[in-house]
Amino acid sequence: MSFPLGAHVDSVNPLADAAALGADVVQIFLGDPQSWKKPAPLYPEGAEALKQAAIDAGVKLVIHAPYALNVASLNNRVRIPSRKLLQQTVDEAAAVGALGVVVHGGHVTANDDPAVGYDNWRKCVDGLKLPVPIFIENTAGGGNAMARQEESIARLWDAISGSENISQVGFCLDTCHAHAGGLELDGLVGRIKAITGRIDVVHCNDSRDAAGSGADRHANLGEGFVDPELLVQIVRDAAAPTVLETPGGTLEHLADMKWLLERLADWTAR
Repeated sequence: MSFPLGAHVDSVNPLADAAALGADVVQIFLGDPQSWKKPAPLYPEGAEALKQAAIDAGVKLVIHAPYALNVASLNNRVRIPSRKLLQQTVDEAAAVGALGVVVHGGHVTANDDPAVGYDNWRKCVDGLKLPVPIFIENTAGGGNAMARQEESIARLWDAISGSENISQVGFCLDTCHAHAGGLELDGLVGRIKAITGRIDVVHCNDSRDAAGSGADRHANLGEGFVDPELLVQIVRDAAAPTVLETPGGTLEHLADMKWLLERLADWTAR
């Protein structure tokens, strides 16, 4: 397999979980994902120690930004703190040597002009210092989401593509979100790359709910409503660092990794 595979793991001792999984990559939060507080590694020895330990273990780190972030918002009391928190998260991600920071595309409200939300994204990207890239993630629900439909992702990339920082803006493709968002999974990787030019991370998740439901509820691989063939096709075609965000802990993630690796091997043998 030509790309790293792993899971979202405990933030305090992520490398122990990585070792238990035999993972090449793990995703973590830097602090409480529901908090507006300045992020910092929960690894007891601190950022530099985590960076070195990951290098020594041969494990790549991906950081997931706090869920509260919404840089598209027209509400100053949300948008301005979101920009600040995203910059702080990027800075801490660089300190731990991460590949980059996954951040949700955000949304505007039903009464807002979406064009302003996309413009807010452009202003955010323009203003960031990006020692490591951000990876904008497609979202599962919301009629006013900035990155749910392919058309909205295209509008977002049109808005930010002229930024001097665009080379440091990538994409995270979540399979559950794509399914729940109503996207056609067959050939999705090619269509996303035609818009963004890149896929930097895959979140490989099954979905508890039906296609187009808008529900962001992950399921273990093979136990939800995502077509297994198409899920494996996305992972294979993207060939990017792939992170499981499926329910459970090490045992469940080991089972999900086994499920995926067996089917990737079947694809290769065809």
